[in-house]
Amino acid sequence: MKSLITKTLLRLSLMIIIASFISNSTEAQSALINDSLYKAGVENAGRLWGYAFGDFAYKSHSDSLSRGGSNQYTGIRPQTTMFQFRRIYLGYDYNISKKFSAELLLAAEDNFPPGAPPVGSAGGTTTSFSAGNSTGDLLTNQKMTFYIKNMNIRWKGIWKGTDLVVGEMATPAFPFISEKVWSYRSIERTISDIRRTPSYDFGVSLQGTFDPETKNFGYNLLAANGTSDKPDYTPYKWFYADVYAYLGHKHVVIDLYADYQRLNWSPTWKHSRQMIKGFLAWNSSATDKSMNPGSGYTIGVEGFINTLKNDNVAAKIAGGADTLTTAPSGISFYIHGDIIPNKLRFFARYDIYNPNNKVDQNTYKSYSGNTSNYNDNSFHTVYNGIAATPTVTYTTTGDQTYKQSFITAGLDFKAANRVHFMPNVWYNSYSSQIASNKDHDLVFRLTFFFAFGKNYDNGGF
Repeated sequence: MKSLITKTLLRLSLMIIIASFISNSTEAQSALINDSLYKAGVENAGRLWGYAFGDFAYKSHSDSLSRGGSNQYTGIRPQTTMFQFRRIYLGYDYNISKKFSAELLLAAEDNFPPGAPPVGSAGGTTTSFSAGNSTGDLLTNQKMTFYIKNMNIRWKGIWKGTDLVVGEMATPAFPFISEKVWSYRSIERTISDIRRTPSYDFGVSLQGTFDPETKNFGYNLLAANGTSDKPDYTPYKWFYADVYAYLGHKHVVIDLYADYQRLNWSPTWKHSRQMIKGFLAWNSSATDKSMNPGSGYTIGVEGFINTLKNDNVAAKIAGGADTLTTAPSGISFYIHGDIIPNKLRFFARYDIYNPNNKVDQNTYKSYSGNTSNYNDNSFHTVYNGIAATPTVTYTTTGDQTYKQSFITAGLDFKAANRVHFMPNVWYNSYSSQIASNKDHDLVFRLTFFFAFGKNYDNGGF
């Protein structure tokens, strides 16, 4: 079914492109694919756009327990080299009228690398499968394919300064502000995105500003399924809320975000998650019109606390177990700026993440979380070394307490407008809170990024 829908959407997209080129009117062609006309709100104007990023990567060192779960390089053996796309976007935006516009976005994203540990393994189990087997946004034959990431309609100015959006759309969690100011999604996700707080979801949203003339203060509210592009399968919705303020002629931005979702609400188990996140950044090149994180210097910090109510089952040393409310937390610091304006930039970032603030070695011997992406196991990894029939064995250790420290740094060479090459280093360390083991993943990369159809150029939006 997913393959059929994808093929149908691709055919529709091709029909739009072909129609624009065979039109007898040059003016009509310009209106169908024109960024400036679309942004001006011209009726029947649309734009085709897209971008892609990927790398040539070399994994120098691999964590001995294959920890990291949702990161890009978990489970990949050391001395592995890779040419890979990590994201391909193809989008089409269209003004139905001055009051209504539609958005379609197709995405191909390799969320989990070939050879990664299987999803859903319980503590202490062993799973073997052929190297190259994978999960995520890949077909069963391991080929990348497009899926529907956004499809929505926007009612502009439902009241002054506010739009109503219905459908599958970007969430308020980070895509609108913190990811854009970080500016290097092509290098790594934001810290809450790494934990897979949804970047898109299906629901209804109000997006607006309190001061429509200057647009210095705004908000974004969304009630959605909480299942991204998957059909809804629970009675519980995910509620998102975000408010922001630009200060000092837009040189400073402050963003406050919160979300809430019930995961189970029976008489015996009331289970939920609730995130609070803050973001603060300064950009030297901002004007009263907007921030410009693609030039000058930018310094930012982003941090979150996610309260997981009655989520973690802690096995007692003396026998039995307690159900704990934990609060995973993370904080991210970064800086990027010009070396040679409009030609060469640098970037650097440091993250700290703690998945469990209730570790007590005097009382408990192990912990098992229930919330997706906060219940990461570690894996012992064994490779049989036979090139003809490579097999990887993963044995889970049940350790969900390990802290992580992430570092990335590199250069950003702008070869042309919207074309970037970025040599960089990617490092993630792991340190258990219940065992004396520390290790890390280390990857060296030459990342590339290119875009078309939109007037943005900020080094990897």
